[in-house]
Amino acid sequence: MEEYGASPEATKLVNRLRRVEGQARGLQRMIEDGRPCEEVFTQLAATKAALDRVGMLLISLKMRECLVDEDDGEEATREGVERALDAFLKYTRCVK
Repeated sequence: MEEYGASPEATKLVNRLRRVEGQARGLQRMIEDGRPCEEVFTQLAATKAALDRVGMLLISLKMRECLVDEDDGEEATREGVERALDAFLKYTRCVK
């Protein structure tokens, strides 16, 4: 995951983040327009879920990177497993 460049994974991540960005702007408009709290909460939950999906996609990409050596297709070393676990734990501490 050093660099995504123009990979399909990068495109998928950017598209999802653009969607989240649009949802966040929608939340701003809803608050400015004085929409009922229930509607704002519904949209906020949808935005949070979309951002969580981005995080899970990133975690899955990082785990694949750590657990499989793309050069020779060999399974991961103990160090790779530790890096994957560290990345997962860092993310899960952020998600509540």
